[in-house]
Amino acid sequence: MRIWLVSLCVICSACGAQPAPQFFNATRHDITLEDIRFVVFDRGGDAEVIRLGYLGLAERARVPRLMRQAAEQTTGCKVTGPSTGPLRSPSLPGDTGEARFRLRC
Repeated sequence: MRIWLVSLCVICSACGAQPAPQFFNATRHDITLEDIRFVVFDRGGDAEVIRLGYLGLAERARVPRLMRQAAEQTTGCKVTGPSTGPLRSPSLPGDTGEARFRLRC
């Protein structure tokens, strides 16, 4: 039983970042900025950005700026603000693990 559980954990950890259901079939981009890895899911007019890896509390202050930059660099579009409506982020304001942005291309 223990080997099965370890195997399942290894398989799931290999999956990496997955988009929210609203971003299924979006184009995936991987980018590293200032030694922080991000995955950006581009849906044409909106983007979901997910930070990968662990950061201590003191290191998180720069992440919102880098998330915005990751969305712009990978999509070639300008971030105009947070996504709204059904695409808005369910995260708390200031979350440094996930953000969703409205884009103007």
